[in-house]
Amino acid sequence: MRVLPKANDICWCGSGQKFKRCHKNSTDPVRPGRISPLRPVPASIPRPMWADGGVLEKWDEPRIKSDDVIERMRQTGREAADTLAFLGTVIAPGATTDDIDVACHDRAVSIDAYPSPLEYPGGPNAYPKSVCTSVNEVICHGIPDDRKLIDGDIVNCDVTLFKRGVHGDTNATFYVGNVDQASQDLVRITRDCTAAGIAAAQPGNRINDIGRAIQDLAEKHGYGVVRDFVGHGIGEQFHTDLQICHYYHPRLDDPIEPGMTFTVEPMITQGSYRAQMWSDGWTATTTDRSRTAQFEHTILITEDGPEILTTPSDTSNHPYWTL
Repeated sequence: MRVLPKANDICWCGSGQKFKRCHKNSTDPVRPGRISPLRPVPASIPRPMWADGGVLEKWDEPRIKSDDVIERMRQTGREAADTLAFLGTVIAPGATTDDIDVACHDRAVSIDAYPSPLEYPGGPNAYPKSVCTSVNEVICHGIPDDRKLIDGDIVNCDVTLFKRGVHGDTNATFYVGNVDQASQDLVRITRDCTAAGIAAAQPGNRINDIGRAIQDLAEKHGYGVVRDFVGHGIGEQFHTDLQICHYYHPRLDDPIEPGMTFTVEPMITQGSYRAQMWSDGWTATTTDRSRTAQFEHTILITEDGPEILTTPSDTSNHPYWTL
């Protein structure tokens, strides 16, 4: 569990100020803010079926992808990763999560890509934004709004692009200014859990070997692993029938085979792994309001092991992707 200073203690950041006058605001519960209107996507950009009020239809997409689909996924995955890396330059104290959404949306349409979350069906209403921004205790699917990021926050950005008829899905957790050591440790171990899960995705292993590797590492460090949200198959559909649990699930024993493409995206918590939904039907938080972090890559299974499809073009200035 993350141990917080008392209100009148000296803040952990070294400012010399009392905690209540320095970083206490970053430990207050996240509250929903005002959501700006839906942003349009130019008609010239190809879009998934749910765009513009369309209906999501599922079909039996092959788990083993063709060479053509794989090559398109490599290109779109790289562009999704570059978009995520770009969002890292926007994140700072005082920026809003809506600012992050504007940056994601504008970047996507500038490269003729459709931001896959936009208008995705679910909850009482379709998802209204182009990126998911999940701050502090928000596990996933946080909706960007006018809440300003505070020094000491952590924020997960989940980017998916649709281009060339396929989706590329990736996310990372970023620091906002000066972040306490407990949160830094959480982010670091979450990143390591993602790497461990990917390393376990070897041809001949079973799907649940991925979850076993993640759970073993997380629990070794005293963290929880969220059960309510899982990784998924991906390709020409945003979500296929393949489910990737991030904890050991005995019944998920399908063999891992070359040609499969799916996401590994563990959500790791400082406290309870249980989730509670906001009334918007999308935003999920930890029930005890402990902080949570997440990383995600889309991977391809090759004869030689997993290939990450969502590594950005330039990793030299960003340690989050050096898995």
